[in-house]
Amino acid sequence: MTHLQNWHGLLAATYFGLALGIAGTTASAQERLDRTVLPLAEPKPPTYTEMDARKAKPPARFEVKAPKGAPNVVIVLIDDIGFGGPSTFGGPIRTPTMDSLAQQGVRFNNFHTTALCSPTRNALKTGRNHHTTNTGSIMESSTAFPGNTGQIPNSVAPLAEMLRLNGYSTGAFGKWHETAAWETSVSGPFDRWPTHQGFDKFYGFIGGETDQWYPLIYDGVIKVDPPKMKDYHFSVDMTNQAINWVKAQQSMTPDKPFFVYYATGAVHAPHHVPKEWADKYKGQFDKGWDQTRVETLERQKKMGVVPSNTELAERPKDLKAWDSLPPEQRRLFARQAEVFAGFLEHTDNEVGRLKKALEDIGAMDNTVFIYIMGDNGTSAEGGFVGMYNEMTYFNGVEEKVEDLIPLIDKWGSPETFPHMAAGWAVAFDTPFAWTKQVASDFGGTRNGTVIHWPKGIKDKGGLRSQFSHVIDIAPTILEAAGLPQPKSVNGVVQAPIEGTSLVYAFDNPKAPERHKTQYFEMFGNRAIYHDGWLARTIHRAPWQTTNLQPLTTDVWDLYDVKNDFSLTQNLAKTQPAKLKEMQALFMKEAQKYHVLPIDDRTIERMNPTLAGRPDVLGNRTSLTLYEGMQGMMENTFMNIKNRSSKITADLEIPSGGANGAILSQGGRFGGWSLYMKDGKPAYVYNFLGLQRYVVVAPAALPAGPATVTLDFAYDGGGLGKGGKAVLYVNGTAVADGRVERTQPNIFSADETADVGIDNQTPVAEGIGIGPDTRFTGTIKKVTLEVSPAK
Repeated sequence: MTHLQNWHGLLAATYFGLALGIAGTTASAQERLDRTVLPLAEPKPPTYTEMDARKAKPPARFEVKAPKGAPNVVIVLIDDIGFGGPSTFGGPIRTPTMDSLAQQGVRFNNFHTTALCSPTRNALKTGRNHHTTNTGSIMESSTAFPGNTGQIPNSVAPLAEMLRLNGYSTGAFGKWHETAAWETSVSGPFDRWPTHQGFDKFYGFIGGETDQWYPLIYDGVIKVDPPKMKDYHFSVDMTNQAINWVKAQQSMTPDKPFFVYYATGAVHAPHHVPKEWADKYKGQFDKGWDQTRVETLERQKKMGVVPSNTELAERPKDLKAWDSLPPEQRRLFARQAEVFAGFLEHTDNEVGRLKKALEDIGAMDNTVFIYIMGDNGTSAEGGFVGMYNEMTYFNGVEEKVEDLIPLIDKWGSPETFPHMAAGWAVAFDTPFAWTKQVASDFGGTRNGTVIHWPKGIKDKGGLRSQFSHVIDIAPTILEAAGLPQPKSVNGVVQAPIEGTSLVYAFDNPKAPERHKTQYFEMFGNRAIYHDGWLARTIHRAPWQTTNLQPLTTDVWDLYDVKNDFSLTQNLAKTQPAKLKEMQALFMKEAQKYHVLPIDDRTIERMNPTLAGRPDVLGNRTSLTLYEGMQGMMENTFMNIKNRSSKITADLEIPSGGANGAILSQGGRFGGWSLYMKDGKPAYVYNFLGLQRYVVVAPAALPAGPATVTLDFAYDGGGLGKGGKAVLYVNGTAVADGRVERTQPNIFSADETADVGIDNQTPVAEGIGIGPDTRFTGTIKKVTLEVSPAK
């Protein structure tokens, strides 16, 4: 679909004639150039016959400027929160910043995402469907098929690059998660890192999530340590960075518009928030998720953000009724919701600080401020009881309530890496039934959005119910800025933008809907929207990773969404012809946008070999590492899981002995480390933070050269099995021990492998944290060898 055609045709002549700003010339004399070809070509320089420069006049300086009056742009994207969470859309969680923007802007209650993280982000910033950007799922589960490779094509230039080449300053802060997993090492390529995707400035993390207390941060392409500050939290840090950047940019170039992409890691797991924010909700969720849903829908109706006849969709049958739970479980689950709610309000407060900074410098009046509450629905990846450590989900380990209850008072603190029970995800997606990952239900894709632009929107506090989608944001900004869709960017012919500008609805709540057709697909869950109808199939639940039914046996539903906001009246049996028509349309769109073939695998796709995507190390079984190599993400490091391995470290021990990390991977919530403590070599395997298996040499190493080796013999017989660890010093075995369980799939989504230090949180206990773990001797080299997986 090419939804831009209506407005693009009307404005083409105007766009072609938009002037290129050239210093020292009048507006009438400005050269008319075509902004559909980026970068704008410099005019041919004149030639001179005059010998003396004092007698000649230089040409006007070539300078690309944004169209006169072009607005600043701020996009705020919150992570993993659905339609029924924020107070702005009737939810139980206070979001006063979003509330205030909605009162002076417009709310969109029919706005959709893709149901998952990376796909939504790429669709948002390119204006194309997520398969067009090769982001059929998250980057870590990319495959070899078109539409799913994880490599953003050059033919879909991002909005940031379009704006930058048209005279904007551009900055991105927070979460990225748009770089192919194998392109995150020091060797690059860096084409798909933020500063090569149109952003002048980037400060944030590259992967899908991070520890909010101890994040993995990049400034541009350089890994940096978080600043030392009291009660550090990444949301506060990234906000400080965004505020400082935009103030400096406006101080230096007040006539140059800016684009800020502000994407929080919150409220994605881990749910990390200062205790005082969680305690603000003490007791407010004791009523449980079922009653929370009922009360939320009542508020939504009173506010008018859902139709008065909206019914509450049935809770998924796998999830227990709150009243059936024993008291101890209710107490645990209520605290999980308190932490999550505090996390979201804390995040909204940080957005408020950014908003106030823009007001303080007088920038808000001509800033298109787009606040998208969620890149998908609320996450149900916490399973049925929640998790103290989210990494258990990705390793197929089920946490038990009895083990979680003692951690209630620590929930959300640095000692936990937590997620909440899935019942709360459904509650915070009210009035819908499903959650994140379920692209075939509005609980997975409907996200409340507010657009605030005092200079461009006259209807204050209005509601817009036209169907809209995340691919509509880029064309909206282009139209607001008076810019055309580029036909060529950096020498590459561009695929047409597939979204529809929303400017038509800014001051006309009854404007006919322009985005009429939209497919949805994620891990086999799929649907098609067309002109008020939705056909869909629920192929798998978010907590279902095995024993999936064949795609060909999926049962499809049909809904008249103009009269059934929450998808409660299935018309498939009464209107079979309409359903068949919609199914055929889905297949047509799926073929057109590279959705086919559909891949419903989840955990298996995390393995590059099974998924068919590149692996930096390929089939290598040996890797030589050197001091200073750090910040190596898991997808670009040697995979030691489910196989035997050997670490050989050539060291120089100073007089007085050495301490600190030699080679580590992972952190407090899972990983392994070869290190020295009290001058003694040691090895630890940390199984998901639940159990540490430690092998320690009996004596400290004397000064001088030393070779420390750790030989791990994997038992074999499947995934995640145990093995025997033997520690050698200068070729002699000095200690050994059993590792009863290993992590089969992943150590961490953000902790890295490091030589000579253990960044972020430490794998080993008692060696400090961060810089304190730095090795005090000299590491000449470390060799890591692995055997074929058993």
